[in-house]
Amino acid sequence: MALFRRRSRPGTVRTANSADTDHLTAFATTRSGVEGYVEPRTAVTETTLVLVAATGEWTRRRVGGEHGAATFARKHGIPLYEVAKVGYPQRMRDWTEQRKRAGEVGPPSSR
Repeated sequence: MALFRRRSRPGTVRTANSADTDHLTAFATTRSGVEGYVEPRTAVTETTLVLVAATGEWTRRRVGGEHGAATFARKHGIPLYEVAKVGYPQRMRDWTEQRKRAGEVGPPSSR
């Protein structure tokens, strides 16, 4: 247990790592109808990829920029959209709302 774990310096962008890619791969390969939505880089987080299954279940992880998102989507045969242009699918919002009503909290698909 690391009590005094170092945090990123202010202004340091958190980048993707293999755990992020592994999580996205596991999600994409264990659910049907998965689509990808690219979220732009922010001041503190690299570009992220939101994967949404046909059921509306979703997960978000960092990827290596827009190119990394496109490469991931192509490798897994997943349609890819820019969330800034098309928004999130209604099924994602519905799934999140159902979780809230059921009293489930915390990030989705954190397993």
